[in-house]
Amino acid sequence: MTTPNKTPPGADPKQLERTGTVREIGSQAVWSLSSCKPGFGVDQLRDDNLETYWQSDGSQPHLVNIQFRRKTTVKTICIYADYKSDESYTPSKISVRVGNNFHNLQEIRQLELVEPSGWIHVPLTDTHKKPIRTFMIQIAVLANHQNGRDTHMRQIKVYTPVEESSIGKFPRCTTIDFMMYRSIR
Repeated sequence: MTTPNKTPPGADPKQLERTGTVREIGSQAVWSLSSCKPGFGVDQLRDDNLETYWQSDGSQPHLVNIQFRRKTTVKTICIYADYKSDESYTPSKISVRVGNNFHNLQEIRQLELVEPSGWIHVPLTDTHKKPIRTFMIQIAVLANHQNGRDTHMRQIKVYTPVEESSIGKFPRCTTIDFMMYRSIR
């Protein structure tokens, strides 16, 4: 059982993107849920709005499945949870599993969350501390605070490391103006 990397309150994962070392790849995946209340599904989980959320509707464990079309390098998952807003709907125990498909998922992290408020950064690394390569990630909510039945998750972000260019090293472009023009079409 591990504790997630604690970040200062309000540590937005977009700050990671601005460093130029990672990029968000959630839009490249197919997302599915074990259950959801109408109007509280994947769209709300991925809409970049911390006021909206996914709400499960059924028995535990509650599952978020993230499937990529090709084997993908994943460095970090960031989950936004807010105990003050969600109380008994807030996850207290989460399992992160990876694999090629639903039939060979293996747990690589299990987290205990104590009244979380803000972004929870979960590094996904192998035994050599390198980012994992996988076709599928499953986030399972095993328990909620106050023995709640359904769960709320406000946002999930998936990050891959940015690889160095084969042409040569370029300076990191960290301002918004530079980031608009940093790729060659």
